[in-house]
Amino acid sequence: MKKIVNPFIKYPEEDFYCIGCSPHNKTGLNLHFYDVGSELITHWVPENKYMGYKNVLHGGMQALLVDEIAAWVVYTKCETVGVTSEMNIKYHKPVHITSREIKISGKLVGFDENLAIVECSITNSSGAICCSATVNYYCFPKAIAERKYNYPGIKAFYNENSKA
Repeated sequence: MKKIVNPFIKYPEEDFYCIGCSPHNKTGLNLHFYDVGSELITHWVPENKYMGYKNVLHGGMQALLVDEIAAWVVYTKCETVGVTSEMNIKYHKPVHITSREIKISGKLVGFDENLAIVECSITNSSGAICCSATVNYYCFPKAIAERKYNYPGIKAFYNENSKA
């Protein structure tokens, strides 16, 4: 397992305020990602402030989590940036706020020059899949990703100290 470096943290707050992964965003999730070969994972502990019904993580928060892991799959497996063009999400069982740490995973299952297809899931602390999603990302050409969206190149996400 390799810890993925967040190369965007070097940017000032006004340029990097992502709700999913920016440490600048005090109300954000501050997610950290790990490469486990064919997929990326992150772990997160739900809090009451993200509740929908009593003791249930809001479905919109679950969508945010799978969208965020899909973006990091695009960064590291497709070596570019993109935007969500479609998300098909299925809620299999509630993610309970009291269930402790959950695991979010994403795996690239298809890629051509402009479209990445990422399969994602949220698993509770007992190992049950609570949510699954297919996220389609429109991917920008690398030159545009670098120039307009500050994509730093694949090497910026990994370093020799990336072991978890």
